Amino acid sequence: MVLTKTSLADMLIKYINRKIDLLSLVDWAEEMIRESDFENSSFELIREILARIGVADVREFGLTWDDCYNYLHKLGYDVKIELVKV
Repeated sequence: MVLTKTSLADMLIKYINRKIDLLSLVDWAEEMIRESDFENSSFELIREILARIGVADVREFGLTWDDCYNYLHKLGYDVKIELVKV
């Protein structure tokens, strides 16, 4: 499987929207580091972001909203918040 910037961004969005929890995101990132090939044109960026997500379950590292925002921006996305009344 080739991991792309788009698939990495999709997982970050799932986490932000609470469709997956932090441990699921961390597990996914660790699996992708072990099992996936990375999109050639973005190899370093994808590896850097996955490595950081992979340690997000350690208290000293964590994963903040700012981290997610910055990763998505580096992946080529503009983040905008939409508030929907429930």
